[in-house]
Amino acid sequence: QVQLVESGGGLGQPGGSLRLSCVASGFTFKRYGMKWFRQAPGKEREFIASINFSGAYTTYADSVKGRFTNSRDDAKNTLYLQMSNLTLADTAVYFCARWVMDLWGQGTQVTVSS
Repeated sequence: QVQLVESGGGLGQPGGSLRLSCVASGFTFKRYGMKWFRQAPGKEREFIASINFSGAYTTYADSVKGRFTNSRDDAKNTLYLQMSNLTLADTAVYFCARWVMDLWGQGTQVTVSS
């Protein structure tokens, strides 16, 4: 089955860290660039990070640049999003997707609260 499954969300504290994972199955993960998006309550889904197929090239939205790090482990078919220095504004459902956005995960909730 071709799918992406996110995990690692939960409750984080302001200034704290969380790491999200996105496990791919059913396709050749190493051939695809990947992206992270998030959707906060009442807001549109927004792009936050991308990584190309080799992992050599990453991009970030200004809102997360310097705080979030995108990486991948092709041996584990897994994409990661390391989130640091969390703020209340990072509260959202986080999604991973293939580069052309033809496949999405179900999302994982991140709530930042003191």
